[in-house]
Amino acid sequence: MLIIGIAGGTGSGKTTVVKQIVEDSPKGQVVVISQDSYYNKTSDLTYEQRVAINFDHPNSIDFDLLNKHLIMLRNGQSIEQPIYSFSDHNRTSETVTIVAKGVIIVEGILVLSQPEIRDLFDIKIYIHTDSDERLIRRLKRDICERGRDLDEVLHRYQTTLKPMHEQFIEPSKEYADIIIPTNRYNTVAVDIVRTIIDQKLA
Repeated sequence: MLIIGIAGGTGSGKTTVVKQIVEDSPKGQVVVISQDSYYNKTSDLTYEQRVAINFDHPNSIDFDLLNKHLIMLRNGQSIEQPIYSFSDHNRTSETVTIVAKGVIIVEGILVLSQPEIRDLFDIKIYIHTDSDERLIRRLKRDICERGRDLDEVLHRYQTTLKPMHEQFIEPSKEYADIIIPTNRYNTVAVDIVRTIIDQKLA
């Protein structure tokens, strides 16, 4: 089994790179695990308190559960991955069954910042994108897909996203084996990853 960790700031283009890798890999041999599914359960908090959570701080993620699940997958076991509701800012009561595959991709802004998670990765990738471009992408996503208003998104960017990026996410770039700039379509980097996957699955 090959476990690939893909990190990068919010709106950096991680989803696009993951999609490219999955599409270029043997069908049915790759499963994607999102860090976003592992936000802590916050049912004991009011909605207003949940909205105020700093979701870009490592403490907002249940990394212990993610670590446990990755070890289970590496051992060939299936997991019950949590389902998170971005509109409610809380984990739902439902889960989705993930079956171990030849390649596991773990993507999220903080996955390279945690040593116990990072040590499970065979390949560590960091997606680098200009901060202005990341903000534009974040605005479009949160307003169109997650029902947030402009003021909320900008306030969160200024008070949590930007400082957390500088404190936790950007420094994790030093642990990456491959750094992919996404200001342009980067076929070379994806081809390298695809070649490694092909060799592993051969």
